[in-house]
Amino acid sequence: MSEYNTLEYEVADSVATITINRPEAANSLSMEMCKELMHASIEVDDDPDVRAVVFRGSGRFFCTGADLRGFPPAGPEMATFVKEMTTYLHAAVSRFARMDAPMITAINGTCAGAGMSLALIGDLALAGESSRFTMAYSRIGLTPDGSSTYFLPRLVGLRRAIELCLTNRMLSAQEALDWGMINRIVPDDELHEAAHALAAQLAAGPTESIGAAKRLYHLSWNESLETQMEYETRAITEAARRPETVEGLAAFFEKRDPVSR
Repeated sequence: MSEYNTLEYEVADSVATITINRPEAANSLSMEMCKELMHASIEVDDDPDVRAVVFRGSGRFFCTGADLRGFPPAGPEMATFVKEMTTYLHAAVSRFARMDAPMITAINGTCAGAGMSLALIGDLALAGESSRFTMAYSRIGLTPDGSSTYFLPRLVGLRRAIELCLTNRMLSAQEALDWGMINRIVPDDELHEAAHALAAQLAAGPTESIGAAKRLYHLSWNESLETQMEYETRAITEAARRPETVEGLAAFFEKRDPVSR
């Protein structure tokens, strides 16, 4: 297992918990954290014992975006710095999205900028009552990164996504729920427990088939109906061969819970 300075990483009962751990800097993203997120995404994707993931922030914030105090001055040097930083960050997001294990984002406090992008990458999202959401990029003359231009319009629609980007509007947890950005609001002091309860439920499921289903939904935005249905046929045919499906069907007919591997 890798050693981390800006994250906490632990696995228990088939659930990996990745915690952004820079509370002294409002959990803002540094170059080191982006590298560590990439390594954590590789580690969690490569561990056959991990069947679900909880992604959360420590302390009062989920993630408040990039730590601009660590950036070089705007200009060519900053451009090179940002290109390297986003290379690590985007590699992490891509692997989290493509892995079989479902990811739950447990959003506490404020998420802003790239922190809001990270809040959106979960397959499911729970938010504490006090959570807040804002894009924050245009305020400092930057454009979105971290995948928000992919996930946000798919969740809330193009008009609302552009509004959030251009106006930096701050959304409450209730507004985020109403707009479809999150699945559920829970009391702040119950967020961690609720996320892990949901992760435990998913970890007991057919992980490989869950991963295949995730990929089907991502493909569906770019394919024709007929092509998408062909992908569905291929995916369900492959699923039919898996031991987890054999066990799932046996459990169904025997009226019992399936036994996960």
